[in-house]
Amino acid sequence: MLTPSHFTAVLLFATCTSVVFAITQRSTTRGMVRYGIYCWVLFVASVIAASWLMWLIRS
Repeated sequence: MLTPSHFTAVLLFATCTSVVFAITQRSTTRGMVRYGIYCWVLFVASVIAASWLMWLIRS
């Protein structure tokens, strides 16, 4: 059975959540796209920052 890695699961979650946030929070298409990309970048950046922080704490 095909199992995604943790990072793939994070990317999938970030994509789905960002699409929902963009659709529900903005009224224009341009605003939806910009807000969706903004949310996606924040999700991925926060996961990368948290993983580095956990690595530093562990070391």
